[in-house]
Amino acid sequence: MGCSRSTLPVPAKKGLRNRGFIAEMGDVANKVAYFQAITGINDADLCTEILSAHNWDLELAIASITAGETTRASSSSSTFPDVAESTPLVAGTSRETHDVGLAVPSNGNNSPGLAWRVITLPFSIISASLGLVSGAVGLGLWAASGVLSYSLSVVGLSGRDRGSSQPLVNASQYVLEATEFVNSFESDYGRLRPNFVTEGFMDALQRSRREYKLLFVYLHSPEHPDTPVFCQGSLCNEVLVAFLNENFVSWGGSVKAIEGFKMSNSLKASRFPFCAVVMAATNQRIALLQQVEGPQSPEEMISALQRVLDESAPVLVSARIEAEERRNNMRLREEQDAAYRAALEADQARERQRIEEQERREREAAEEDRKRKEEEEARERAAKELAQKEAALAKLRQEKALSLGAEPEKGPNVTQVLVRFPSGERKERRFHSESTIQSLYDYVDSLGSLELNRYTLVSNFPRTVYGEGKLSLTLNEAGLHPQASLFVELN
Repeated sequence: MGCSRSTLPVPAKKGLRNRGFIAEMGDVANKVAYFQAITGINDADLCTEILSAHNWDLELAIASITAGETTRASSSSSTFPDVAESTPLVAGTSRETHDVGLAVPSNGNNSPGLAWRVITLPFSIISASLGLVSGAVGLGLWAASGVLSYSLSVVGLSGRDRGSSQPLVNASQYVLEATEFVNSFESDYGRLRPNFVTEGFMDALQRSRREYKLLFVYLHSPEHPDTPVFCQGSLCNEVLVAFLNENFVSWGGSVKAIEGFKMSNSLKASRFPFCAVVMAATNQRIALLQQVEGPQSPEEMISALQRVLDESAPVLVSARIEAEERRNNMRLREEQDAAYRAALEADQARERQRIEEQERREREAAEEDRKRKEEEEARERAAKELAQKEAALAKLRQEKALSLGAEPEKGPNVTQVLVRFPSGERKERRFHSESTIQSLYDYVDSLGSLELNRYTLVSNFPRTVYGEGKLSLTLNEAGLHPQASLFVELN
């Protein structure tokens, strides 16, 4: 199966010039034969499944295996394009620049590089160091899209412009297909199954490289008559499942899905059920170590897989040893680097601590000096304010004492006033009966024993408060003549 190594044969059917002729091809056998001729797939059952999945739309089924519009390859070209000029198949991925993990050792031969534009799928034999029937299968080309598109355009089947191209399949589509396959397989055959990874083939291949295991590939043809018996009796056998899960990374795909169908072309699956064991090679290639086609018993499967493990053991062991050495060397370098960084960080921490301690002492000294200056300034300012206040009060008292004038002699128009202070102190003075209540406040203020505006003069029996509203009354008008006894009441 797959494409030929030269040009793709196109069936010579007279009158087949356009879609109208194909639409009249009602005969199933003719459509299958035509589909086989165009695609180069020899398995009639597989062709029938593909056509059935596309509702027997011949054009749609043929277009499903083309990755895009390409130009016809030159028949005189004897070499393949260099890998550096290739275009990755999956959108968002790029060509590897170095191998990571498990991979087939390079044998030094200049194997042809692969790209999706290449017409023929190149296949080269891997070095006999594994002792297996093995070959490198290009991953850059899933189908010979160039020849197919050209052939379709010749017979008038291409519905697209020559200058357009179909977008590449996104990697997330492969993850979705893998997930759907696992869910469908588990629904049909139960939870006892190989641990198929729910990711695309390339990601599964990278996983096997990282885990230093081989990749077990199962291509599922759901409508093939041998599929249910093989899945139930062999693939889901408890012993085989345990063997696969312990020794392999497993990937499965349905041939009705895009990636499963492309892998069936790349691995040239001609009979189902189809199983293969592969491992990564260089330059986006894989080594096909073993393939099993058709129904097999669990014992036969385990025997074949065990033989692959035994014969690939030198490569696996060597890869693990080299990886362990790399990890040990890396761990040693990391420990040395960590020790150096720890010592450096300790020195830097001590230096930072010394600088921080010095800065702290300097800040504390500066803060103490600032506080001392502020306290001195505050004391000076308070002393100055106090002095100013006392001077102002002294001046005010003096002014009030002067405003009272000389104390009058006793007489009929002279009032004798006794003032009692909260401290028990008593002061007595004579005033003219026509003097105002304000003169009594001026007298108390002039004594300097109380703060201004912080007291009120009151009398008992009856209690009378001589506040702001009575300051303009004369002593006679206020009923304090000829004598009065007042108390100083603090506010």
